[in-house]
Amino acid sequence: MNDRPLQPSRRVALGAMAGLTAAVALGSPAARAAAGTAYVMGYFTESPNFGGADYGLHLAVSTDSLQWTPLNQNKPVVTPTGGTGGLRDPFVLRKQNGTFVVIATDLKGTDWSLQSQYIHVWDSADLRSFSGYRRLRLHDMATHSWAPEAYWDAGRGQYGIIYSAVDSSGHNVIMVNYTTDFVTASAAQVFFDPGYDVIDGDLAVGVGGVNYLYFKKDQTLVGARSSSLNPGSFTVFSTPVAHGGTEAPILVKSQSTGIWFLWGDTYTPNGVFYAWRSADLASGTWTPVDQRLYTQPLNSKHGSIQPITTTEYDNLLAKWGAPAWNRLKSYNYPARYVRHSDYVGRIDEYPFDPYADAQWTLVPGLADTAGVSFRSVNYPTRYLRQSNYQMTLAVNDGTTAFAQDATFYRTAGLADTSWSSFRSSSHPDRYLRHADYVLRIDPISTSTDKADATFSVGF
Repeated sequence: MNDRPLQPSRRVALGAMAGLTAAVALGSPAARAAAGTAYVMGYFTESPNFGGADYGLHLAVSTDSLQWTPLNQNKPVVTPTGGTGGLRDPFVLRKQNGTFVVIATDLKGTDWSLQSQYIHVWDSADLRSFSGYRRLRLHDMATHSWAPEAYWDAGRGQYGIIYSAVDSSGHNVIMVNYTTDFVTASAAQVFFDPGYDVIDGDLAVGVGGVNYLYFKKDQTLVGARSSSLNPGSFTVFSTPVAHGGTEAPILVKSQSTGIWFLWGDTYTPNGVFYAWRSADLASGTWTPVDQRLYTQPLNSKHGSIQPITTTEYDNLLAKWGAPAWNRLKSYNYPARYVRHSDYVGRIDEYPFDPYADAQWTLVPGLADTAGVSFRSVNYPTRYLRQSNYQMTLAVNDGTTAFAQDATFYRTAGLADTSWSSFRSSSHPDRYLRHADYVLRIDPISTSTDKADATFSVGF
């Protein structure tokens, strides 16, 4: 769907990154956050054929802002009851008093022509419960209110709410309303209008005395800056970045390295996010980040990130729980995940439907509980097993041979010890690997073999 109309984007924000090479031990209970800050992400979900579409508020947590643990089995924790009955583009903000507010586009599905002057709003003390649901009217124009985001404007002593709408100019601009309580808001003003369609405004406030606004122009992400937060004060300055059709920019800064990251969500292909990095936000230039270093929550779209405390992280996991399933990412093809298709094991590029083809329950090995077996989530009587060295999805027939063929010993990754490799129980000189994207077991010797046999176990 190239060159489709501008629309509410699918922003997935991986903010405040704590370093590029940190690893989380997954496939086991979720790691506890280290002392200091963890992260929560809010998002909604879609998949290519909409089998995974759910327009409620989803949450995920992270100890490093790289690897994410979806909460509540990747199901919504709250869903709008008013307006269209669904949301897009949720934004989670910690307010000045330490509590949270969640705002979101009032749109269920993909009817980009729908007019709505309202956004969804919830209050929450801890993101374990939500109260005060309401819709906040932002304007009276015959247009939409897309991708709302809020920020604290210290000079005004108020919160600003920015969003995309079509004003009298005839194209999308970034609007702003001011509020103290997210119950009532001031009249709408034009915050940013460079003279062409812009959506998905994202702010980094007070960086060296400068405020930065990134937005979507055509299929790219572009930056503007201003020494104030006054409407109309921002001017474009950056080099555009994109990976296919890209929207939903998120500016985030590593709390440990000071490196800035710019995240963008793509719709060519739909729903994959990419990241770029820069040592100097003022430069306006960006370098791509390796996809090995991050993994978005399954089917996640257009979200936001908020730092949280260790206690809040633990409490969210205790309330909502971590997934009972895992996904396996390829080391040398990090855009691809292990899945079954026509009962054949393979790696395919994310995203795809049925998305559950890539979900696995890692159970104690059928032949040896010190090992692991891969049970399919959507075909729970079937396991990945080798047959003539080829990996297939087969029904457990209860035999010793099946148990051996379906059991693997998890080891440190052959290409990267922070990842994982899997040695066959029935053929201990062979490892699970991909070849021409198809899974098999082989002896491993070359560096290419080792990369083919290395996987990340995550969610």
